[in-house]
Amino acid sequence: MARQNKPIRVLYSFPHRLGAERICTTAWYQVCGLAKAGAEVLACPGALSRPLPPDIVIRSTLAWGKLRIPYRVLGDMRAIAWHDHIISRRLESLAGEIDIVHTWPLGAVRTLKTAARLGIPTVLERPNAHTRFAYEVVRRECERLGVVLPSNHEHAYKEDVLAKEEIEYQLATRLLCPSEFVAHTFLEQGFPLEKLARHQYGFDERIYYPAAEPRREKAGLSMLFVGGCAPRKGLHYALEAWLKSTACHHGQFIIAGEFVPGYAEKLGSMLAHRSIQVLGHRTDVPQLMRQSDILILPSIEEGSALVTAEARGSGCVLLVSEAAGAICRHGENALVHRVGDVAELSHHIALLHGDRALLRKLRAASLRGVPEITWKAAGVKLLEVYRATIAAKADTGSPDRALSA
Repeated sequence: MARQNKPIRVLYSFPHRLGAERICTTAWYQVCGLAKAGAEVLACPGALSRPLPPDIVIRSTLAWGKLRIPYRVLGDMRAIAWHDHIISRRLESLAGEIDIVHTWPLGAVRTLKTAARLGIPTVLERPNAHTRFAYEVVRRECERLGVVLPSNHEHAYKEDVLAKEEIEYQLATRLLCPSEFVAHTFLEQGFPLEKLARHQYGFDERIYYPAAEPRREKAGLSMLFVGGCAPRKGLHYALEAWLKSTACHHGQFIIAGEFVPGYAEKLGSMLAHRSIQVLGHRTDVPQLMRQSDILILPSIEEGSALVTAEARGSGCVLLVSEAAGAICRHGENALVHRVGDVAELSHHIALLHGDRALLRKLRAASLRGVPEITWKAAGVKLLEVYRATIAAKADTGSPDRALSA
């Protein structure tokens, strides 16, 4: 049980390079947000790629000072398994000094088993939908489009990955779901509501912020897509909806991201339209967002796309699918469409093109809510989830309670 009126002591186990790209960035901000919220954090990454605040204790598993074991030498899966083994051994000597263990997919089976034996509650991060659901929905979409994902792509079906993750799902005290969409995919797979804990991700307001000068109204909309250009992100739906709307005659649709093999070729005729500009991978995304009216993300499955919070912080209005996991409210500060509904999405684009007062209203409401979606706010929310998980674990006399937003 957590000590009364004392900071929560968390062992944060992350099997990758904390502070590198993608989920490694998510985890880095999560650790920083926890410390700001008042947790005592023992960060145990595979390696550290970016310095952490001095009040966070760091004990890497695959690095000692400047010496690192390259993941490519061991192979990613073997390196992650070794990390899991080391953390499970460390837990043995930390019993009584840790209130909760935070784990990440594929690097947690031994750690979760050891924590359960020691009576320490655990949470497992779910940065994406249930993996079985994700594999199946992406496979169907790729087959429909005639696109074959590279075998090493994260959403190409891998039986060993799925099997390991499904073991982890069962072993964890709680599964951390960053969006209602993620939680729903687990409920559909038969998981009880009590197993699921809702938290959230955030954005760095020092990097993503609106332009200082007032926006000049233009004849055409500027719409932006940011992310990996792959079928699961629904870029094909965005292109079709844009070209079916009146906005394509006067506006500009900018695409920032790299395409998976074969996907751009399938979309060639749409990408060739004069209103569409393909930039490839970019390092100036914050500036692109500050210059754009809309961020579009018609994903068919996600966890909670960080780009949606970053766009809100930069002053973009969100046009997203229900699967994007965005922190927003339809009609209040964003427009949300059903997955794959091109007609609805095209209507939303045309609506904002023709009604600039609505665009300004949505943008103003979105910016007012920005303090609720920073990494600082996410740290506070996660700490609340920890406390509730610890309390539910200790309260053996009554049923566990669902942890919902």
